[in-house]
Amino acid sequence: MKINKKVMNAAAFTVIVGLLAGCGSNTVNPSNGASPDGGKSPAGEVKLKMTVLPDDLDEFQAAYEEFQKENPNIKVEFETIPQKQYYDKLRLQLSSGEAIDLFGGNMDSFLDTGILEELDDYIKQSNTDVSGFGPLYDTLKVNGKVYGLPYRKSNWMLYYNKTLFDQAGVDYPKADMTWDEFRELAQKMTKGSGADKIYGAYLQQWPQTWYMQAVQSGASIIDKDLTPFHKALQLRVDMEKDGSIMTWSEQVTTSAHYNSVFQKGNVAMNLIGDWHIAQLRKAEDEGKISFDWDVVPIPHPEGVPANTSLATPVSVMINKNSKHKEEAYKVLEFMTGPKGAKVFAANGLLTGFTNEEIKQAYIGDGSRKPENIHYFLEQKEYPEYPLLPGVKNIVVNTIFTQEGELALSGEQTVDKAIERISDRVQKEWADKFGKDFAAK
Repeated sequence: MKINKKVMNAAAFTVIVGLLAGCGSNTVNPSNGASPDGGKSPAGEVKLKMTVLPDDLDEFQAAYEEFQKENPNIKVEFETIPQKQYYDKLRLQLSSGEAIDLFGGNMDSFLDTGILEELDDYIKQSNTDVSGFGPLYDTLKVNGKVYGLPYRKSNWMLYYNKTLFDQAGVDYPKADMTWDEFRELAQKMTKGSGADKIYGAYLQQWPQTWYMQAVQSGASIIDKDLTPFHKALQLRVDMEKDGSIMTWSEQVTTSAHYNSVFQKGNVAMNLIGDWHIAQLRKAEDEGKISFDWDVVPIPHPEGVPANTSLATPVSVMINKNSKHKEEAYKVLEFMTGPKGAKVFAANGLLTGFTNEEIKQAYIGDGSRKPENIHYFLEQKEYPEYPLLPGVKNIVVNTIFTQEGELALSGEQTVDKAIERISDRVQKEWADKFGKDFAAK
């Protein structure tokens, strides 16, 4: 089953109507500010609680300082959860009735909970400007309804240590580089052994870092034919074997992380998302790194245009059980709209809403790395996976992760891994949506 990358198939949405039936219930008309218990939002100070991803906390707090200037009566208490526990714990908190008014993250992780407040009436009555989201706005709709707006996107880029390349006398990575050329360059930059080893590249243990080249070619992780994913997984296996990247098993045993590993200075190329810019800038401000670095587009398959990237919207959502939905929407509108986006962009995050002023804020005045940040604004984007309940949790975090790790640990062949991924994906969709849907 091929998924249209820009506009979700309307038929697919009809499958999940039942799952989302609860999302729009008890919708509050933003004009009266009624809370679920029939009361009114307080005329004075209103306190809201908002849970955000740990890597985005500083940026939310910076944007909140600007929000407060216009809305001094709305107080927001920010909370976060460690990345590895974030979605599981937040889902549990929301389902148990914890008083969380707003939260950020990948919207698909909450589509099956019935906890999301429908936003269409708020958008209409507040005359919210959605033009800056571009085509992204329609791809976020579920059964024609909006349940969250994106404050940023997770697009991928190749970060490289210019100092290591200079020391090795090797040309910097090209902006137009195939995956085979990437492997060759990683081999060329690899040297040494033990604690002093220089790795040509680093691929985080997430399945996205190997399956992205299949998605770049237009394939979907829930296609019945997963042939494109075989070459993608094989490349990672081969790079581990030739020693140009850290093995999956070593990453696990040493608790390696793309950020700390790259900052250490012994990795030439780091394949990771746009959020890494903010991490590296913070490290520079704290004096933790001294090497020079820059970015170029991620490698691409043969026949695919350069600077083609995965893109995953990261949204702000409202808990349908919040007692202060009108105020919560004001926060959401600010954080995801042009004013909040300008703050996020200035801090190095690629925003969902964009215009020329935001683009300039993102690029900056040239005083901060990376020099080639403009590549992020020029990408052709493919959604990493279709916006359907269970895709992230079941297909990505469970099936692709488990079977890919068995191949990377040598417990099964790449052929067997892709075969088992295909079988399990189709079975999951058959169980969840019916045999006819899974067989398409």
